[in-house]
Amino acid sequence: MDGQCFALLIDADNVSARYIKPILTELSKYGNITYKRIYGDWTNTQHSSWKDELLKNSITPIQQFSYTQGKNSTDSAMIIDAMDILYAKDVDGFCIVSSDSDFTRLVSRLRESGKMVIGMGENKTPEPFRKACDKFTILENLLSEKGLEEGGEESHDVLGREKVEDAVIKMIMENQDNNKQTGLGEVGSRLVSLYPDFDVRSYGYNMLSKFLEEFTRIQLVKHGNIVSVALREDQDLKENIDTYVVQIVKKAGKTGMELSTLGNKTYEKYKDFKIRDYGYSQFNQYVKSLKHVRVEQEGTILKAVYKQ
Repeated sequence: MDGQCFALLIDADNVSARYIKPILTELSKYGNITYKRIYGDWTNTQHSSWKDELLKNSITPIQQFSYTQGKNSTDSAMIIDAMDILYAKDVDGFCIVSSDSDFTRLVSRLRESGKMVIGMGENKTPEPFRKACDKFTILENLLSEKGLEEGGEESHDVLGREKVEDAVIKMIMENQDNNKQTGLGEVGSRLVSLYPDFDVRSYGYNMLSKFLEEFTRIQLVKHGNIVSVALREDQDLKENIDTYVVQIVKKAGKTGMELSTLGNKTYEKYKDFKIRDYGYSQFNQYVKSLKHVRVEQEGTILKAVYKQ
């Protein structure tokens, strides 16, 4: 993303001054920051902590008086400026820093115009705003470049690890159907596309590879300088399951056994058996892969039959 230009717009009413340096560091990874503006009522003493930071980091404060108590006065000013910058057509993207969902529609409008939108906000930021962005970063993760220490406490709204693992397995299986490997970079990009607020720092890691290594159903495979992600096979368990399936099909004799019955028996025997862990999307595909079993169709019924 080198050479891309971004407009940074900060809602001072909903973001603490302690985040400013990490915000600038994080956004600089995506490109050059050509606009740096922050919005708030600067006559309000609660914004006093921002004043030194504005001068140090060359951020332009935009005054917006709070005419009504309890109302966030910065919203309209930020929205108007964002649209002005959009129509000036001199930026490639926007970074909206706020923990307020009121900017959700603005983010959607900017993306409709083909602009990349990076959102940043505290962990309390409502989900609609997070999901509206191309990428959303939780500010608590930026206080240290290391994020949380490995094994540390996770953010309370963090996406469940099992959900992430399921999503990665689905990617791997889709690529397997097309005879493609699944690269580490592809996994990272697709996870952010699915879940804009996905960030390995929320789980206590600073590298995607380290995070994925903790999963039990997937593994990293290195080919020279290329790292791909593949399904992890427990060979001993798979051999046991393969043997069990072949044996009960053999016992069924020449008539064979309906796949539905075979599947029920297998899942009953091996409670943790998941067909997708072995690279198959359907049980009949797994059965067809077994050396001494063939699948036959009688009308609408599929049967597994033992073969010598």
